[in-house]
Amino acid sequence: MKSLEDIMAMAQNVQAELAKAQDGLDQIEVEGASGGGLVKVKASAKGRIIAISIDDSLIVPADKQMLEDLIVAAFNDARAKADAASNAEMSKMTQGMPLPPGFKLPF
Repeated sequence: MKSLEDIMAMAQNVQAELAKAQDGLDQIEVEGASGGGLVKVKASAKGRIIAISIDDSLIVPADKQMLEDLIVAAFNDARAKADAASNAEMSKMTQGMPLPPGFKLPF
C-alpha cells in the first residue's frame, strides 16, 4: 500500500489537473439552437453565454411570446451541450484513476 505522503501528493496532483480542466472548459464553445436554427445561443462548456443570434424574421412584436420561448429552448439546448462537453472533458481526467463506482469529481 502507498504511503500517506504518496496518496496526498497524488490527490494534490489530481486537484491541480481538475482545476486546469475546469479552466479549459471556458474555452470550449457549444451552440444550442431552436426554431430550425432561427434562434441560436453560443455558450462555453462551463455554461457562460457568449452570444445570442435571432433571425430577423422573428422580430415581430405580435410574436414576442414565441420568440421568448425559442430563446429559452435555444439556451436549454446550449446548456445541455455544455454539460455534455464538460462531462466528456472531466471523464478524460478521471480515466485510469482507481475510483469507486459512482464516485464523482470534483468533490
